[in-house]
Amino acid sequence: MGSSIDFGGRPIHFIGIGGIGMSGLAYVLARRGLPVAGSDLKSTNITANLAAAGAHIFLKQDASNLEYFDNHPSGQTPQIICSTAIGKTNSELTAALERGCPIFHRSDVLAALIDEYTSIGVAGTHGKTTTSSEIGYMLTMAGVDPTIVVGGEVTAWDGTARVGKSEYFVAEVDESDGSIVKHSPTIGVITNIELDHTDHYKSLEQVIATFTTFANQCQATVGSIDCPIVRERMQPTITYSIEPGRVADYTADDIDYHSAGTSAQIYEYGNLLGTLKLGVLGKHNLSNALASVAVGRKIGLDFEAIASGLETFSGAKRRFELRGYQHDITFIDDYAHHPSEILVTLSAARLRVGTERRVVAVFQPHRYSRTLEFLDEFARSFKDADVAIITDIYSAGEVNTGTISGEEVVTQIGRYHPNVRYAPTLADVSQYLTHNLQSGDICLCLGAGNLNQIIPEVVDFYRNMSNLQSTSTVART
Repeated sequence: MGSSIDFGGRPIHFIGIGGIGMSGLAYVLARRGLPVAGSDLKSTNITANLAAAGAHIFLKQDASNLEYFDNHPSGQTPQIICSTAIGKTNSELTAALERGCPIFHRSDVLAALIDEYTSIGVAGTHGKTTTSSEIGYMLTMAGVDPTIVVGGEVTAWDGTARVGKSEYFVAEVDESDGSIVKHSPTIGVITNIELDHTDHYKSLEQVIATFTTFANQCQATVGSIDCPIVRERMQPTITYSIEPGRVADYTADDIDYHSAGTSAQIYEYGNLLGTLKLGVLGKHNLSNALASVAVGRKIGLDFEAIASGLETFSGAKRRFELRGYQHDITFIDDYAHHPSEILVTLSAARLRVGTERRVVAVFQPHRYSRTLEFLDEFARSFKDADVAIITDIYSAGEVNTGTISGEEVVTQIGRYHPNVRYAPTLADVSQYLTHNLQSGDICLCLGAGNLNQIIPEVVDFYRNMSNLQSTSTVART
């Protein structure tokens, strides 16, 4: 794959344009007025937004799509953009290679954009989508007018990207396939470092080496020294910490975690900046916000403008996203798919409902390799759940070698948790939830797969139940 994409008017074709990692890049280029096209398998809100921005959308992945460019005004073959998810047997990719089209990875497009701007690249095993979204939102609310590309949908700009007019560019940079080493942002943020993507990395040392290369390419780095690897193996230019007594450039004190959010006193190099109030829950979100404070101050924002923006930030979709409230049951969708993410998400849920209400966690393990590698960690991750429901493993394209199964995950969780259930299919999960949830529960659907597809039907079930009870009450009176 190439590394010098042309933004000068040569057509650009994204295979899998509706993907989270691809769509934001395509949107920015389409809004620039470049000739952008792309294929996907179905129409979604994301593809509709891309079409409205000027992209030509094909609702099929087929070699014939490339015929669209045969008489293009530029007279040039299209540049083809792929992600790691596009296999070598993809018919469009095969046809593009036969035509001699230049082939690029999506990270090549992101790297080229990062190099054009005063850029902020947010990296980390966990929290990078939330933190990059939060930084982008903070800058927008402060009037900085940044361009933003993140790996999640954000309601504030109705999609995965926002196009601004300033010199600033905020991007989520992904370590999952190693392509993070292509990026050289002005400011790099590292939220934490752990082994996660075991389909790509064979050891934690490989992950650390990749992050080290990224950090060395940034003009300045902002890092959380609450993460022992960042603290011991990285040398951030600017450090932050929410842990009491830890010496860092940005710290928090008088922290109050409560059911509606968090408040804390924020210090910069030991000097009080002021009070920060957040509407998002939990320690991890305070840590993410402190990274945002450090970035905001680095580019010269007043703390008052930073705090004002962060106070109204509501998060990215699938990050503790409220999907419904019916029959006094709260339904949450969260992308958590690593043991550390499950721990902090369930901790936030417990914080929200206290000890008098039940936390019901539904988890769809994601990838056989990850599930096998972290099986014991997953088993210990559900301590804040009153009930844990586990599905079969979502393959994400991996081949099932028979070494791990959803049933084995349930068995291992059962070593530490007294109330775990196996519901292998989405239909089984839906049936369990519609028969067993209770008023007052908070129900969390956890995972990076398709588990969240069941949420609307379960919410509708309890909506209908409430309506029937209301009708019955009226009839009796």
